[in-house]
Amino acid sequence: MSLLDLSAVNTYYGPIHILQDVSLQVGEGELVCLLGGNASGKSTTLKTVLGIVPARSGTVSFGGEDVTGRPTSYRIGKGMAIVPENRRLFGPMTVLENLEMGAYLRKGDLREDFERVYTLFPRLHERRSQLAGTLSGGEQQMVAMGRALMSRPKLLLMDEPSMGLAPILVEQNFEIIKQVHDAGVSILVVEQNANLSLAIADRGYVLQTGRIVLADKAEALLADENLKKAYLGR
Repeated sequence: MSLLDLSAVNTYYGPIHILQDVSLQVGEGELVCLLGGNASGKSTTLKTVLGIVPARSGTVSFGGEDVTGRPTSYRIGKGMAIVPENRRLFGPMTVLENLEMGAYLRKGDLREDFERVYTLFPRLHERRSQLAGTLSGGEQQMVAMGRALMSRPKLLLMDEPSMGLAPILVEQNFEIIKQVHDAGVSILVVEQNANLSLAIADRGYVLQTGRIVLADKAEALLADENLKKAYLGR
């Protein structure tokens, strides 16, 4: 069963046609990556999933419900969470306060959630009283992921998680994404780093100038000669 289903979605920025008949699915428990270069429409796809950019035609379904006309707040309440591009933390707030913001729709005891986040990111426990804006780029990415997980999402959306990170941190970051997926969270990752994304994904889509041009299982896309030339530098 598909948790997320985009069907023939078209979006515009003013008169400019951005997404053109985009269809993609994320199944329950799947890790799916959406690949593409700059200005391919990757981030617009995530914004359309969240309802930040409305679909002019087509449908967005989540958990079997048509949410095309629903606001972002409704979709988040239904179980979407995002790790945005460039992290977008609350810099003057502590790590702990940033994590608490991720659970603002939740009620009750959060101790189990904090334990889960601190198990994934032990450094955040050490830094919990530190202002988020003073952390390194890698630590800030951990906070952004932890903040999203505090909402106990059904679907985790990730926008360019490797952006601005040193190569060794990028690899560590993708290993953590895999751990989160292995724990049962469905994930849609938007990325330019095709190699690392496909190495941990179940399936992948390739977006080019607003259109899906390739879609297959991850191992098949890794073996695709056209994809290797365009995105893997081979």
